[in-house]
Amino acid sequence: MEKKAVLSALSALSQETRLDIFRLLVQTGPEGRAAGAIAEALGVSPATLSFHLTQLTHAGLIVQRRDGRSLIYSADFDRMNGLVGFLAENCCGRPANPTTCAPVCAPSPEAANGPDKAGNATTPIPRRGC
Repeated sequence: MEKKAVLSALSALSQETRLDIFRLLVQTGPEGRAAGAIAEALGVSPATLSFHLTQLTHAGLIVQRRDGRSLIYSADFDRMNGLVGFLAENCCGRPANPTTCAPVCAPSPEAANGPDKAGNATTPIPRRGC
């Protein structure tokens, strides 16, 4: 994924309502939801929803299709996976390897063993994947 596309996607997701819309559509799956159902689920006015759907569409994070008189929106899972892949490309300083490197690396036990906010020792968190 190109850096410019990544920046566009992250910019679109950096707004609370758009992040809520995207997460709802990810949870819904490929079948998507009608615009009215999205507005109802999130308590967003139709005009506000339309603006945010346009921003997410321009960023390539969601796709729209017509079903009769309804517009159905769904997450673009290929684009989402491309974004996550870009962010985790050199996970833990290593080349990407889907069999050994999860999309998100937990900190090494050394980094996780510091005191918590209350000053208590924390339990080590083992590394995952990488």
